[in-house]
Amino acid sequence: MTTKRHYHIITFGCQMNKADSERMAGILEDMGFEWSDDPNQADVILYNTCTIRDNAEQKVYSYLGRQAKRKQEQPDLTLIVAGCVAQQEGEALLRRVPELDLVMGPQHANRLKDLLESVFAGNQVVATEEVHIFEDITQPRRDSQVTAWVNIIYGCNERCTYCVVPNVRGVEQSRTPESIRAEIAQLGKQGYKEITLLGQNIDAYGRDLPGSTPEGRHLHTLTDLLYYVHDVPGIERIRFATSHPRYFTERLIKACADLPKVCEHFHIPFQSGDNELLKAMSRGYTHEKYRRIIDTIRRYMPDASISADAIVGFPGETEEQFENTLKLTADIGFDMLNTAAYSPRPGTPAALWDNQLSEEVKSDRLQRLNHLVNIKAAERSQRYFGRIEEVLVEAQNTKDTNQVMGRTGGNRLTFFTGDINQLQGQIVKVKITEIRAFSLTGEPVEVRQAVTV
Repeated sequence: MTTKRHYHIITFGCQMNKADSERMAGILEDMGFEWSDDPNQADVILYNTCTIRDNAEQKVYSYLGRQAKRKQEQPDLTLIVAGCVAQQEGEALLRRVPELDLVMGPQHANRLKDLLESVFAGNQVVATEEVHIFEDITQPRRDSQVTAWVNIIYGCNERCTYCVVPNVRGVEQSRTPESIRAEIAQLGKQGYKEITLLGQNIDAYGRDLPGSTPEGRHLHTLTDLLYYVHDVPGIERIRFATSHPRYFTERLIKACADLPKVCEHFHIPFQSGDNELLKAMSRGYTHEKYRRIIDTIRRYMPDASISADAIVGFPGETEEQFENTLKLTADIGFDMLNTAAYSPRPGTPAALWDNQLSEEVKSDRLQRLNHLVNIKAAERSQRYFGRIEEVLVEAQNTKDTNQVMGRTGGNRLTFFTGDINQLQGQIVKVKITEIRAFSLTGEPVEVRQAVTV
């Protein structure tokens, strides 16, 4: 009798990485591996890595060190580094950690089976060359039973001066509308209620697909795709991320207002509120343009939630320029803002500039921005008090097992008393009784039976 082989995946970084990890888990399960919660009991350990921040990279090396030691005693252990650090470091990773069996960039996620078969045949493999991402036929092992990621475009053609993504994820490659709809239809049949369409630069969807009208308009845009997948049975909610202000159109905003399943939540990074810095970052828009986009969203959907990303301490940022970021943050009033102190990344132009700021200045600015973000998010939360919100129940509250948790259409995390066995995947009307900066608590009023397929 053969003993079961086990795998363990550790994921760092963004939603794209989480989606890649789900697909690679699906491939491993197709190959007969079973998930193990304990990496020390696994025969295959895969680190899906992120290189956006320096500390994520350092974490990978510390995890790897522990497992490399284990491999010296258990030579059958298979160690894999996937994702963006793998793409960036390539063979240098093997020199640093010779116990590694496979180093693979994000574009190779769908090829995991072939690459592993080569490893099991005795090879040490590096797969970081550019490839055309072929259509994925593997069923991902989804981490949630209610919500699912659906990749619609891989890669990024932007060249922001601080960002490694184009170097590690390659050029933009859109999936066909038909293959995206087929995946969503399958998810609807499996009982998923919400999907998030994913792309590093999602508004660029379709630009690389053939076909345009005589007037020169692309047949395939994110807006067209939303109309095309909107009526898939079983799916109650559609989200998308991440948007780029350069390509965000009024036509897209109008579609979101027109289509009832598309959630009133927009994630549009602005990075800086200062035009000179935006130019140095090669972002391709001004803070005035960004403000116009938000004004247009609020004209069509006054209640829409807006979240964004911002960087402080970019090379050369003056106190006055930083205050322009504070001003934009205060004026717009984000529901949520992901903030980061600038971290120089290998292979990016900004990392080589000689006007880097000290860690003390970066840390001070980050604290000041975060303080403002918390105040503004708390102000934005006020509008929910006493309202009845529709909440899609995702999971049990791990801190209070009498409660379940889910999200409003505007992406506010909401807790209320209930039994997860009865309510998971249901949309519940909840009267909001408590508000916090980034989450809400309420009382259930009515369960709206979601349509099953």
